[in-house]
Amino acid sequence: MSDRDHDIVLLGATGFTGRLIASYLAEAAPPSARLGLAGRSEAKLAEVAATLGRDVALVVVDATDPVGLRRLADSTRVLMTTVGPYTAHGDPVVAACAAAGTDYLDLCGESEFVDETYLRHHSTAVGSGARLVHACGFDSIPHDLGAQFAVERLGVDPTEAVDVRGHVRMAGTFSGGTFASALGAMSRMRQASSARKRRLALEGEPAGRTITIGTPRLGRSADTGRWSLPMPTLDPQIVADSARRLPAYGRSFTYSHLLDAESGLAMAGLVAGVGAVAGLAQIPPARKALSRRVPQGTGPSEEKRAAAWFRVRFFAEAGGRRVVTEVSGGDPGYTETSKMMSEAALCLAFDDLETTSGQVTTAEAMGPALRRRLDAAGITFRVLPEGIGGADAP
Repeated sequence: MSDRDHDIVLLGATGFTGRLIASYLAEAAPPSARLGLAGRSEAKLAEVAATLGRDVALVVVDATDPVGLRRLADSTRVLMTTVGPYTAHGDPVVAACAAAGTDYLDLCGESEFVDETYLRHHSTAVGSGARLVHACGFDSIPHDLGAQFAVERLGVDPTEAVDVRGHVRMAGTFSGGTFASALGAMSRMRQASSARKRRLALEGEPAGRTITIGTPRLGRSADTGRWSLPMPTLDPQIVADSARRLPAYGRSFTYSHLLDAESGLAMAGLVAGVGAVAGLAQIPPARKALSRRVPQGTGPSEEKRAAAWFRVRFFAEAGGRRVVTEVSGGDPGYTETSKMMSEAALCLAFDDLETTSGQVTTAEAMGPALRRRLDAAGITFRVLPEGIGGADAP
């Protein structure tokens, strides 16, 4: 694709998260990289471009215009998009990239969208050579690459049964766009379940192997000593999708995804709060009222982002062996998500990777190469001393 005008284009560059990504990408990309910003307003794009300290191309396009999107996809090697909620706005962008053979990345945390785009566009992308990579932010890079890192450090025989449990701790806030996506996903749980079943029926289980998402109970964890609850996010689905494609995860692989709370009372509050929001999301007027509380295009201040952090600990076991690993970083939703999305795009554009195509995960498409990039950018992957992982661990 050396004849294309751009190496990487960011669609949605004028939104809250888009501006953060544009800033990081402009600084991290090599001077020779041909970057572009895309969106509906040329004036807003020019405003963002003026802050970047390097020349970038501006592409005016509407995310609902298939013809314009196809022209955009034809012009670049890699297309990143922050335009969500993706179930409502994302499919035309994926379609354009799959047809054009253009690598695609998003920040999607919506299960239904991930599975529907597999059903609609995976085979086209396999034919064109496009790599369609969802969930390239906190959903779900730390969990997908973290589980892969734990499996590698455990040293798994292909015939073994592997059990991995990821425990998440974090402090941070969210933007209006993230809240809108979450509300949309909560209101479409039945549709998401249907899409998942149809995808798995089409894709099938890998021959001779079993991949399972664990269903841990509420309560105090034997791994960490903290109160834990199952985390109903896209992350375990992405980890399971990686395990289906990568035999190194063993003959039988189970992944459980948990959110750690500081106390039983805090856990009860989380359960009650999420349950209330999920219930209100089923009622259109209530959903609309909730969305107005955190308008799209807004997000946490720089001070709040500076105080935020995340830590994900993985407890991996196979054949009587055990390893504890950790992925950690700063503000999960925005500062570190901007790094993850940008470094993933740079990895696809410039690193020497194994050949993949179709809808792929970050672990399948980039794996160790992306981990090296993130580690250099301050998002660390490490093996913890044996036995560390409880409530008093550093």
